[in-house]
Amino acid sequence: MRILLSLARASILGASLLAGAAAAAPLDPAAARAEMVRRIEAEAAHTASITGVARLDPRVLEAMGEVARETFVPAAMRDRAYGPGPLPVHPEQNLADPFLTALMLHLAEVKPGDSVFETGTDTGYLAALLVRMGARVTSVEILPELAALARRLLADLPADRLFLAEGDGYNGWPERAPFAAIIVKEAVDHLPPPLLAQLAEGGRLVLPLGPPDGVQHLTVVVRRPGDRLELRRVLPVRFTPFQRGGRT
Repeated sequence: MRILLSLARASILGASLLAGAAAAAPLDPAAARAEMVRRIEAEAAHTASITGVARLDPRVLEAMGEVARETFVPAAMRDRAYGPGPLPVHPEQNLADPFLTALMLHLAEVKPGDSVFETGTDTGYLAALLVRMGARVTSVEILPELAALARRLLADLPADRLFLAEGDGYNGWPERAPFAAIIVKEAVDHLPPPLLAQLAEGGRLVLPLGPPDGVQHLTVVVRRPGDRLELRRVLPVRFTPFQRGGRT
């Protein structure tokens, strides 16, 4: 059985999200989140023979059951915020399938107090989940309009738990390293040396590794003593290519 999940990255017009900030969310967001979590658990069990993950970290599921996902999608899409599959938030960009989001967080093994680096803030949903899980988050977005939007949507989160920046996530953020976990949300055909250099011993790098124009594999890289790297493929995915440029 082959599973292919997608996560697109491109520009989002900030106004498309913020102009409808007061628009109607799902009739019962709490119930919708609970149903989303049940569906994620069922999909984890169904795909366990491929991923090796039968049950997801309860803290991941708890965070996803509490963070208001509808906040991070355009107003016109909010009735679909908790549905399965990728959710289009722009003609060229999707919000990741909830199961894929949960799986990446599970594989990162984030613990309270961990310093976590995220490439591609987008609208800020994953950063919000990480903060809810107790992490200290450094999130970098290459597109200025998205970086500004995420700052507005995440403005209520504690400043000592979330650092948002505009720049090239490929280079990490050396001033805030080392990181216990690094989550890459764009396809790359190699392990980025700057990110490996900023990964703490015992830390976990989760990324879609493979050809940017084809199928990649969601991969976990663990940094062992002596700078030895342990890689594990989890499942095939399709992400758009890593965007470069900006702060180096």
